[in-house]
Amino acid sequence: MRGRTSSIKITVTDEQRKILKGWLRRQKTPVGLAKRARAILLLSEGQPFSHTAQRVALGERHLRKWARRFIAEGIDGLKDRARPGRPPVFSPSSGVVFGQTCV
Repeated sequence: MRGRTSSIKITVTDEQRKILKGWLRRQKTPVGLAKRARAILLLSEGQPFSHTAQRVALGERHLRKWARRFIAEGIDGLKDRARPGRPPVFSPSSGVVFGQTCV
């Protein structure tokens, strides 16, 4: 294998591996979370960051960010954090979309 050696080493426990593989098997797992799970599993197998980034369609910079968050926070570090911003004007269940008229 070629690629730059990194100081970031990913080690995954059996329990974490089971959770990550479960996310990959589920059909309802968000795509971003599945990409991160697949990337962490590949990195734990010793794959370099450059090959893993290409394989899971993530930028190498972003992959390194997720790897650091996984090391620091574990499985919870792979989940999306709440983003700032204005709350939605209409609830998703109302069926009304901004800019559309009701008939």
